[in-house]
Amino acid sequence: MASLDWSQCPAVESVPDRRSGEWVFRDTRMPAAAVFENLKVGSSIQEIIEQYDVTWEQIQAVLEFAARSLDAPPVPASAGDRSNAHPV
Repeated sequence: MASLDWSQCPAVESVPDRRSGEWVFRDTRMPAAAVFENLKVGSSIQEIIEQYDVTWEQIQAVLEFAARSLDAPPVPASAGDRSNAHPV
């Protein structure tokens, strides 16, 4: 899976002393990545909700964030790096 900037998703948080700082659903210990892992092996969203005690809205927010992020055009690695810029 492509690397996502989870800091831009309001449905998740990274807390250093919670799952070693892994991105989890807010106020839970459930990793956001678990949604994708479970969907990959054929679990339904309803099964994920029941297994991990998260809400439809939480899962929907993460899925929508991932979809928007993957649809966004890639930012070139050098786009913000002006250290090699030469004056014109």
